[in-house]
Amino acid sequence: MDNKNPEHPLPKAICVMGPTASGKTGLAIALREHLPVELISVDSALVYKDMTIGTAKPSPEELRQAPHRLIDFLDPAQSYSAATFRKDALEEMADITAQGRIPLLVGGTMLYFRALEQGLSHLPSASPEIRARLDEEAAQSSWEALHQRLASIDPEAAARIHPNDPQRLQRALEIYELTGQPMSVLQKAARYDACPYQLHKIALLPEDRSWLHQRIEQRFDLMLDQAFIDEVKKLYQRGDLTTDMPAVRAVGYRQVWEYLAGKIDYNMMRNRAIVATRQLAKRQMTWLRSEQGLNQYHAENYNLSSVLETTSTFISG
Repeated sequence: MDNKNPEHPLPKAICVMGPTASGKTGLAIALREHLPVELISVDSALVYKDMTIGTAKPSPEELRQAPHRLIDFLDPAQSYSAATFRKDALEEMADITAQGRIPLLVGGTMLYFRALEQGLSHLPSASPEIRARLDEEAAQSSWEALHQRLASIDPEAAARIHPNDPQRLQRALEIYELTGQPMSVLQKAARYDACPYQLHKIALLPEDRSWLHQRIEQRFDLMLDQAFIDEVKKLYQRGDLTTDMPAVRAVGYRQVWEYLAGKIDYNMMRNRAIVATRQLAKRQMTWLRSEQGLNQYHAENYNLSSVLETTSTFISG
């Protein structure tokens, strides 16, 4: 199948977005049963090997039914950036398009979706020295204090970055120290590369936030029942992983890590992980509200036929 036509020379791709626990994987698999699509994961935690339970990685049965690209290929000691994701995703998309099928990108890492669609500004590489110092400052004061510092030098970035998002907060402060300019200014001045695809963006958003909160709590308890603590213990006992690595910072993993280190008890670990997951979902929904051209559906009770109809129209149009 050729997914180009004279009016729209760019090939087509579908994005399935939404907050954590909103049912994105189930929808993507259902779409694959009816449409000529192949799935690509858009998730900064699913890239890691040996991190299956806590990332809610698709089950072996789901992967047999609908293989996902860009999952389970990186060691947890390694980093994975939005720029690397964009490069990898475009390579996979080109391969899928060459086979006459349509890429379907599914996940909740909104920065990756933004990088794919808009490209990335040319920002300086990470500085381990600056990051270590910022981590030390946060430990001595708080990430909230560092967020206040960011607000004084880059109000626009501070408005986008939550105080409970240390990775992005640290990066914004790091960029300012390396360049002497606010990250938001550099991003606006940079040249962006347009995505070489027409994108059909689907978003699963809960009409009732309490429904999502309940699903998040139930899912984490299921993870605990499935031996999530043992999964993290294997990572903890490796000896080469630390809490400043992105893999260990993943929601759920860092709370179990603190429990294994004896810093918090079991109940506190559970509660903190659930709260952190809810905060992640809130950030994801805030990000989605700023997205243009979304086809939005209620995560609780969307009609698959309706999603198929609008998506089929996009494919054939």
